[in-house]
Amino acid sequence: MNYQTFQANPDLESLVSCYWTLEVPAQNDVQRQRIIPDGCIEMAFILGDDIKRYTSENEFIIQPRAMVIGQTMEPFYIEPTGYVNTFAIRFYPYGFANFVTAPIKNLANKETPIALLFGEKTAKELEQNIIQATAVSQRIEIIDKFLLAKLCDKSTINNIVKTTIDALLSSNGSASINTILKEDLTKRRQLERNFIKQIGLSPKQLGKVIRLQTALKMLLNKKTENLTNIAYDSEYFDQAHFSKDFKEFTGINPKEFLDNENMALSSLFYK
Repeated sequence: MNYQTFQANPDLESLVSCYWTLEVPAQNDVQRQRIIPDGCIEMAFILGDDIKRYTSENEFIIQPRAMVIGQTMEPFYIEPTGYVNTFAIRFYPYGFANFVTAPIKNLANKETPIALLFGEKTAKELEQNIIQATAVSQRIEIIDKFLLAKLCDKSTINNIVKTTIDALLSSNGSASINTILKEDLTKRRQLERNFIKQIGLSPKQLGKVIRLQTALKMLLNKKTENLTNIAYDSEYFDQAHFSKDFKEFTGINPKEFLDNENMALSSLFYK
């Protein structure tokens, strides 16, 4: 696998986490890959062969070749049909809402063709420009131009949402919403509404995803193999709490995670 990330344009860096590319040669023995929620929304362009996304054990759909992948709250499997070549944009949790008028909650747990979000003509032109580009730098230039043209004023990012996300990120997802808002219940109700509108998850759900990311990175980087230490370092109440959340988001327990061949792609992203 050849996975690379690229820094966002300075004018977009408050909304875009990074651009990334993934290339994987076609293989005879293809393994399904389990994809784990990461709290972000992504726009992806499939430049290689089709990719299946399983909706059940034996049923699947073919992912759109130009799509937005909304917030997910449970793992899902994908499987390439041949050569993998993907170019994608990873947005911060609050970032993508600034480029579309559609409610972000409508994008959750599925892939949405970009034509449904930006219109058939605009989406087709963007996709063709991305396909015809001969270098990653050209694709980044194309998407920068597109996003900057769509971008609303940065001041439209709801301050209470961004402040809450910053607090969740800085605490690795462990900060309670009441602590962040200093027990102001009026703000909490406002926050819940705006989170669903701009991010597609509740503050509590996003906090759980961010905290799990911290634990996953510890596992993958082998900072410690003691699950109790990982649980406490990630601010879980105890190992049982950690294992429960881990299985909710990954579908397996922590001990199975590292040796699971279906986790190769997710492991690459989290490293």
